[in-house]
Amino acid sequence: MISAPSIVLVLATLAFAAFLFRPKMLQSQTWQATVTPLASIIGSGFLVAGPLLAGLAGNFAVAAMMALCAVGYLFGAAIRHNIVHVEPELETGASRGVRIIERASELALAIAYFVSVAYYLHLFAAFGLRLIDVTDMVWIRIVTTVVIAGVGAIGVTGGLDGLENLAVGAVALKLALIAGLFAALAVAAGLALSHGSFTWSAPLPDFQPGDVGVLLGLVILVQGFETSRFLGAAYDRPTRVRTMRHAQWIATAIYAIFFLLITSHFTGAPPAGDGETAIIDILRPVGLLVAPAIILTALASQLSAAVADMNGAGGLLSESSGKRLSVRLGNLATASAAVTIIWVSDIYQIITWASKMFVIFYALQSAQAAWSAWRGRRRDKAALFTVGVVIAVAVIIFAVPAAA
Repeated sequence: MISAPSIVLVLATLAFAAFLFRPKMLQSQTWQATVTPLASIIGSGFLVAGPLLAGLAGNFAVAAMMALCAVGYLFGAAIRHNIVHVEPELETGASRGVRIIERASELALAIAYFVSVAYYLHLFAAFGLRLIDVTDMVWIRIVTTVVIAGVGAIGVTGGLDGLENLAVGAVALKLALIAGLFAALAVAAGLALSHGSFTWSAPLPDFQPGDVGVLLGLVILVQGFETSRFLGAAYDRPTRVRTMRHAQWIATAIYAIFFLLITSHFTGAPPAGDGETAIIDILRPVGLLVAPAIILTALASQLSAAVADMNGAGGLLSESSGKRLSVRLGNLATASAAVTIIWVSDIYQIITWASKMFVIFYALQSAQAAWSAWRGRRRDKAALFTVGVVIAVAVIIFAVPAAA
C-alpha cells in the first residue's frame, strides 16, 4: 500500500511542475538568468550534503549548512562587486595588476569547469545506467561521452540560449521533485508527531580536529553562483547581479528547509551507502516512492549543473579571449576537454583538485574586489572581501576530501 507521504510527494511534484513549466515562466528572461547559477548551486551537492553533514554535525547539520551558505554568499558578494566595478575597468583599460589577477582567476576557473562538466555528466550516466543494473566503467564512459557530445552540440548550435533552454527545463524538473520530496518529509514529520514517535535527539558525532578540514572542503557544495559573472553576452550587469543574488537566496532556502526536514531522520550512526546514494538509506522509511524521486532528482541535478557550468565555461573562454572566441566555440572547447578528461583520467581523484581550483578562483576574485573597494575608499567592503580571501586560503590549505 502506498503511504500518505508517497501520495503527497506525487501530488506536490505535479503541482510544482505545472507551475514551473508554464510558458510564461520558461520564457522569462529574469528566470532564465537566475536558472544558470541556481542549477549549479543546487547540483549534486544538494543530495551529498545530507549524509556528509549528518555524520559530521548530527543535529547541528543545519547550522553547519547555513555557515557554508554564508561563506558562499560572501564569495558571491565579491563577484557581484566585480561585475559592477571591475568589469567596466577591464573593458576600458584596467591596470596591469587588475588584468593579471583576472587572467589568473579565469585560468583556475576554466580548469575547474572542464572537470566539473565531466564529473557531473559522469555521475549522470552512472545513475542512469544503475537503473538497468549496468555498472561497467567502459559503458559509463561511453554513455558519458554521448551525453557530453549531445550537450556540447546544443551549446555549439544554440549558443547561450540553447543551453539555457535545456537548463531551464532540467531545473524546473529538479525543483518540482525537490518540492515533492519536501512535502513528503513534512507529512512524515506530521504523522510522527501525531503518533508520538517524532524525535530530534540524534547524538552529536565524536567531532575530531580533522573534521574541520572536511567542513572547509564542503564549501564547494554551494559553488555555482559565479556563472553569472560570464553571462555578459546575454544579460546586462544589473540583471546578472540581481539574479545571482536571487539564485543564492533560493538555494539557501532549499538547503535550510531540506536540513530542517531530514534532521529527525539522523540516527547518529554512519549513513549506509556512499556518495549520493546514502541519502536514499537515510530517507527510505519516509515512503516507497522516495528512492525513485531521489534518483530522478540526482539525474536532473547532474544534467542542470553540467549545463550551467558549460554555459559559464563558454562565456568565460569567450570573455578571456577578448571575444575572439565565440561562446559557441567556447562550448565546443569545453565539451572536447570534458570528453578527454573522461577517458584519460580517474574522475574521482581529480575532482578534489578541481574543487580547489574553484576556491582559488574565489580567493582571487575576493582579492580583486578588496583591492577595488580599497581604491574606491570603501574600507568596510575592502575588509569584508579580505575576510573572503582569508577563508578561501584556509580552504585551499586545510580542506580535506570528505572521503579521505
